Amino acid sequence: MPRKSLQQQATGNIKERIAKAMADLTPSHRAMADYVLANSFRAATMTIDELAKATGVSVATANRFAHTLGFDGYPAFRAELVRGFESALAPVEKMRNELSRKSTCAEVMAAAITDNITNLETIRESLPPALCEQIVTSILGARRVLIAGFGTSGYLAGMLAHGLELYCPNVHSLAGIGGPAHGARTMFKLLPQDVVIVISFPRYVRDSMVIARKAKERGARIVALTDSPTSPLAPLGDLTLYLQTPSRFNATSDSTVHAVIEALCAAVARHAKNSVKTAAAMTEFVLPWLHREGKTE
Repeated sequence: MPRKSLQQQATGNIKERIAKAMADLTPSHRAMADYVLANSFRAATMTIDELAKATGVSVATANRFAHTLGFDGYPAFRAELVRGFESALAPVEKMRNELSRKSTCAEVMAAAITDNITNLETIRESLPPALCEQIVTSILGARRVLIAGFGTSGYLAGMLAHGLELYCPNVHSLAGIGGPAHGARTMFKLLPQDVVIVISFPRYVRDSMVIARKAKERGARIVALTDSPTSPLAPLGDLTLYLQTPSRFNATSDSTVHAVIEALCAAVARHAKNSVKTAAAMTEFVLPWLHREGKTE
């Protein structure tokens, strides 16, 4: 029998408890049970006051409902609902904690900037030199470089493609209009000489892992940019760079990842052949589109 996922276990546990207690539930508790069964994820995000309001009962009734299901109280009941949704709910919980403290707009902005500074200092101090060399060498030596990232990581994939295309002859972002389906079609033409860079951070998008597995099956080298060894992308990478990306307001500090992407592109530019000549030629080519003082056309 296949093992259940954490989400299935958590939901199943709540469902089983409700099923066992259903015959003895009061009308108010039954209304709560129906709401939780139909909206388990939403209920997991709610405080006791919010769930009581959503189901039209008192806070005391909501707390008794948790006791009726065998929990010590509402916090234990909600913890069981949350189990399996942790990564998806983490930003919600962080936001809830931040909103419980009074802060000015400037203080909130300063805190977000501080998160990025802390992340980048940690990354800078722990960059593995040999791994960085391998990643840059793989990118520059690849027949094609494909970049996969979906959800928010799609924007980061686009920035990486933009930064690499000047120094690599064949770079494509798979985070385009076609989405994962287009990426899957592209996987069919992969060769072992190709490199696929996959970007995935909390909240992880399943399509990124599917693309990574398909690319691996075709023999391409996988460069993974993710947050920790527990990431679902981590075991799929041939070369995996871990980036600390916590943010007190979001699932991931995208600015941190963007800064590292710029740093990676700088390393590629530094080691690419004829990079100065290429940059000069590109600048000359785009001059007609650039604003120049005293120049009207």
